[in-house]
Amino acid sequence: MSFFSKVGWSIRALIYGVLMRSFRFPGYIGPPIFLLGLRRMALGRRVRVFPGLRAECHGSGELVIEDNVALGQCVHITCGARLIIGQGTVIAGFVSITDIDHEYQKVGVPVMSQGHTTRETSIGKNCFIGMGARIQPGTRLGDGCVVGANSVVRGEYPANSVLVGAPAKVVRTYDSSQQAWVRAVKH
Repeated sequence: MSFFSKVGWSIRALIYGVLMRSFRFPGYIGPPIFLLGLRRMALGRRVRVFPGLRAECHGSGELVIEDNVALGQCVHITCGARLIIGQGTVIAGFVSITDIDHEYQKVGVPVMSQGHTTRETSIGKNCFIGMGARIQPGTRLGDGCVVGANSVVRGEYPANSVLVGAPAKVVRTYDSSQQAWVRAVKH
């Protein structure tokens, strides 16, 4: 990235800092695709947002991105409640994160006319979310989780777990006594 691009992105961050609940400096934001509910978005220090962000806070939804987080290109985040991304987390490109489930019980009625429900969704500190992963409503990732590319994640996962697949399963955990990542025990 050139010096002039960084300056432009920093100026954009200053502008969004006025429009959002907070965007703490230093940080930068590439050109977004779509932002809804800016006053309910809080971004911490050293948050780096690459181009193509789509972030939506619906109803009373609130998006909190803590310090030192990086969002890759074309990340899509939607929230209808409080969605938190913990400090030190890296989210690769083309990832989607949501706490919203659409209703579909009434056959013959468009899904968008049936309302939605929210389920608490949070990403712990120092996580890594691989390219193209889908973080579904009700997901709670503990600190230090690693999510493999293109994984579809829903549920609660303990700290320091490696998750892969669709649906995602824990394949490794960090064993502090061995100071190593070990294969997860299958049940």
